[in-house]
Amino acid sequence: MVTAFDVPLGPASGAPGATTVSSETGRLGSRREWQAAYIRRLLISDTLVVIAAVAIAQYVRFGAGDVLASYEATHNLSYTLISAALIVMWIGALVVFRTRSVRVIGGGADEYRRIFVATVRLFGLIAIVALLFRLDLARLYLAIAFPVGLCALLLSRWCWRQAIARKRARGEFQTSVLVVGGERAVRNLAESFARGTADGYRVVGVCIPGHAGVHGDKITVDGRDIPVLGSDRDVIASLEFCHADTVAVTATEQIGHEGMRDLAWALEPHHVDLVVAPGMMDVSGPRLSMRPVAGLPLIHVEKPQFHGSNKFAKTAFDLVSATLVLVALAPLMLIVAAIIKVGDRGPIFYRQERVGLNGETFRMWKYRSMVPDADKKFAAVREEFGQAEDAFFKSAKDPRITPIGRLIRKTSVDELPQLFNVLTRDMSLVGPRPLVEGEGQGVPGFVERRMLVRPGMTGLWQVSGRSELPADERVRLDLLYVENWSMIQDLLIIGRTIQAVVKSEGAY
Repeated sequence: MVTAFDVPLGPASGAPGATTVSSETGRLGSRREWQAAYIRRLLISDTLVVIAAVAIAQYVRFGAGDVLASYEATHNLSYTLISAALIVMWIGALVVFRTRSVRVIGGGADEYRRIFVATVRLFGLIAIVALLFRLDLARLYLAIAFPVGLCALLLSRWCWRQAIARKRARGEFQTSVLVVGGERAVRNLAESFARGTADGYRVVGVCIPGHAGVHGDKITVDGRDIPVLGSDRDVIASLEFCHADTVAVTATEQIGHEGMRDLAWALEPHHVDLVVAPGMMDVSGPRLSMRPVAGLPLIHVEKPQFHGSNKFAKTAFDLVSATLVLVALAPLMLIVAAIIKVGDRGPIFYRQERVGLNGETFRMWKYRSMVPDADKKFAAVREEFGQAEDAFFKSAKDPRITPIGRLIRKTSVDELPQLFNVLTRDMSLVGPRPLVEGEGQGVPGFVERRMLVRPGMTGLWQVSGRSELPADERVRLDLLYVENWSMIQDLLIIGRTIQAVVKSEGAY
């Protein structure tokens, strides 16, 4: 049977834009080559990390000499042999849980999650085996190997990801994508890829179903021209023209079931990935599951999980972490309080009514960084900066900020008293920033969705540009957090918060 994808109806080699696309994709290089090299380096670094962690655990617990462990009370095993077996099993667990899969390396939290799950399950299995076979393993030996190895593996992967993110920011290590879909879908997809530069996806061409335009047609997204290479019948010829290594289909309804099947068959000899963009924006992987129903592969979108064990874990983490940070930073907080008091004899703290969980208001604590009567001048300042109608207001040139206030804002020290709000359960360490009553009301559904979780001291938009982000991007990131909350995401945000505070970028 001859299908639409058998006929090479793509653009001519002399079409406008041909030189640009070909040179760009040539510069990006072969994806499979760099992925294979990257995975080899990950294997080497993972192996070295595991060997080092187990060696450290054995040396700290037993010293330089070898020690024997009892086995079923009558036999002995060398700890050197046990360490060698642990190394092999640990490396094997990382392979079994596909921690170096091309689907997860270099972007997203799934890579970290797989490493965590592989390590936890391995040590859980060791505990069960030791109990069943009465193997008397030194608890301190395992207690050192587990956290040292896990933290070192995560840190190693983080360092590798920073390296690959820098390369992708320079246009290297990219995944070039040919999109089959309408202009609006192409724009949404290209804008999403542009926001996630660390993921390395870049739209290099588009095939629009039913397109009958002339050669040289293009779609402009964020100042970059994306050539229109033909219709959905021209996918194979367009691939040979733009050298994309992934085809993303957003127009499944126009192509149809048989068309999708034929496209998948036609792409097989070209070793090109085929992905289907379902049109679900800002929904993370854990909420999506593919389950066949009546022979159709349907994507099921689970509801956000804010209750049960997830809620308990977040509460416990907040209380323990807030207490430890307060104890550690108590001297600094006392010094800052004294400087503010001596500065203008005004109050040390600034307390303001904010909207929290389920719409309940609470008093949020901050170190005072503005003049004492700042609230009375708020409307006049917004008017002065031409932001009277904006959903949010924050300006680096706000005249109400005191000299010491600028310093503690830039270093985010002014936020530390909110740790007391965390202990009273008005706030969480991570979450959308608490709104002033009436703020954000002009955005449909925004306030209502935010009320499903406790506001936080830090959140997604604070680590994605802080005050320099436009209002619509803050809204998107706040809703993204609410819709896709997880403990792993919270830990990643805290790590990125520390990095953002150290750099002091976008804070005022």
